[in-house]
Amino acid sequence: MPTIQVREVPEHIYRKLTEGAKQECRSLSQQIVATLAKGLELEADPKQRRKHLLAEIRASQPIRWAFDPVASIREDRDR
Repeated sequence: MPTIQVREVPEHIYRKLTEGAKQECRSLSQQIVATLAKGLELEADPKQRRKHLLAEIRASQPIRWAFDPVASIREDRDR
């Protein structure tokens, strides 16, 4: 994940971010990412992002098994 470093943040902005982080039980970094996402009107919820990403992956590349699980289970049962 890329890293951003911001220098010379005004004190009132820093205080507001740290207060928001405490209220939301987040780290300062998590709070800054959430604030940036909200300001850019982007989705900040990591669970939703993962769901969308997994759906895209599944749609573009169907799961292909290297072996047939049904046949493998049947073989084990026949032993």
